[in-house]
Amino acid sequence: MLSLSAAPTTAAPAAKLSRVPSAALHQKTTSAAFFSQKVQLNSLRSSCSAIKSMADSQTISVPKNEQQSPASGKKQALISLSDKKDLAFLGTGLEQLGYTIVSTGGTASALEGAGVSVTKVEQLTLFPEMLDGRVKTLHPHIHGGILARRDQKHHMEALSEHGIGSFDVVVVNLYPFYDKVTSTGGIEFEDGIENIDIGGPAMIRAAAKNHKDVLIVVDNEDYPGLLEFLKGDRDDQQFRRKLAWKAFQHCASYDSAVSEWLWKQTMGDKFPPSFTVPLELKSSLRYGENPHQNAAFYVDKSISEVNAGGIATAIQHHGKEMSYNNYLDADAAWNCVSEFQNPTCVIVKHTNPCGVASRGDILEAYRLAVKGDPVSAFGGIVAFNIEVDEALAKEIREFRSPTDGETRMFYEIVVAPKYTKKGLEILRGKSKTLRILEAKSNEKGKLSLRQVGGGWLAQDSDDLTPQDIQFNVVSDKSPAESELHDAEFAWLCAKHVKSNAIVIAKNNCMLGMGSGQPNRLESLRISMRKAGDEVKGAALASDAFFPFAWNDAVEEACEAGIGVIAEPGGSIRDKDAIECCNKYGVSLLFTNVRHFRH
Repeated sequence: MLSLSAAPTTAAPAAKLSRVPSAALHQKTTSAAFFSQKVQLNSLRSSCSAIKSMADSQTISVPKNEQQSPASGKKQALISLSDKKDLAFLGTGLEQLGYTIVSTGGTASALEGAGVSVTKVEQLTLFPEMLDGRVKTLHPHIHGGILARRDQKHHMEALSEHGIGSFDVVVVNLYPFYDKVTSTGGIEFEDGIENIDIGGPAMIRAAAKNHKDVLIVVDNEDYPGLLEFLKGDRDDQQFRRKLAWKAFQHCASYDSAVSEWLWKQTMGDKFPPSFTVPLELKSSLRYGENPHQNAAFYVDKSISEVNAGGIATAIQHHGKEMSYNNYLDADAAWNCVSEFQNPTCVIVKHTNPCGVASRGDILEAYRLAVKGDPVSAFGGIVAFNIEVDEALAKEIREFRSPTDGETRMFYEIVVAPKYTKKGLEILRGKSKTLRILEAKSNEKGKLSLRQVGGGWLAQDSDDLTPQDIQFNVVSDKSPAESELHDAEFAWLCAKHVKSNAIVIAKNNCMLGMGSGQPNRLESLRISMRKAGDEVKGAALASDAFFPFAWNDAVEEACEAGIGVIAEPGGSIRDKDAIECCNKYGVSLLFTNVRHFRH
């Protein structure tokens, strides 16, 4: 995770607006220092006079000379919430435990409405909420009470000297910035700025820093645990540290959203000098890629991912919990099938599509996808880009493997954009373990991140489709319209196959593919072996150029009867590939687009 951090700055000390003890004005000093103290005293008197004038004119609703100063030993809780869920439960519980509750604005009103006694913040600070609510709690009477260490005598003496009571519990959550800037229709820049919380993070960070003495809560899910903890007789520093960690993480996620939004509003560049990716735990997994590896699954909470689709936000309707490898395979299947415009079925094994077919009749597409490689399809992930209805669900449940005509096909996952009620019911009856996912297609233009040792690689997502590029004829023979369509289909499939990738396709159906081989020739041989006799007249697509042609991949493909080849071009031996295709009467298309997938 890359984090943006700012260098600390030193602010000038604020003038004290509370009592000025006489002891502070009778130290042994030089005449110059004494003169300085007189100037400070006059300044303080002027400030206090200003506050008194504000009170007299009813700028704040606190009577003169009625600043609240809790008695020593009095337990205090500070509550300031934007999200007031379960507030009455919390307030009532704290009051029953003997806590004096200090609160702000709408939170105070909500507590009073629930019958909870409240001391308002301005009764402590003798200062009104001001600047349209920008300044409420930024005051020594608040932050002094939060930050004072109970084990430091001079800290407690300072609180006593200035009439400041300590806080034992701080409960704060922040302005809903994330929800505002991701709302439908967006938000004006100035409205976004006004939804950046200042006082809330300051209180949260202060309480979290001083968690040894102050319990900080930022999540309503922790209210019951907090009250149970306060009822107990024994302190638990681990409980306090967990709440403090959660508080700092809450602020970090909040700040990452502000940073991401502001960068896009200011620069718009997809690659800022530094950034933070906020991740939220969705589930702990049984294990990782292998049983000896622990694992978990996190959802990306970046603003750019809101309503942007993908497997991470899929709804699971049925089946066992998802595993680490399930997520990888489901993601590969869903990303592939979502690229096709016509009704399509994609079957994936170990992140590679082993069967792909598009047809007007989705039942036929499903059967052809399985037929493409029934051995690999067994135990794989099957994905559709249209609704799964009753007829399709029955076909998935009952279809027998083409290898023996008897064995029912078994799948780990079915993923589709939606299901009819009956279709979902039928699929649930296929197996207790079958995972049924409902997903939304990934939006284009996402940032793709991949980890390497000690760092991350970032790139644009590979969003190009056949409609975005030109298939340029470089051979003597031009492809027929059907051959060009086959080449486009094969090229789109090859985009989702691990390099070195070769795909052979015909009539909107993948006949064979070779993936992940260190040399392209071997990938070609694997794909032709899978295609069998159907290779004749089919289209072949390669994810990258052919480094050699004669006595190599291009010539072997031509000799096998391939009708058209689509490749990026760009090799120093492109001329050899062209001459080889011309010799065998094969159409050769250069796309000028490579599709490596590592």
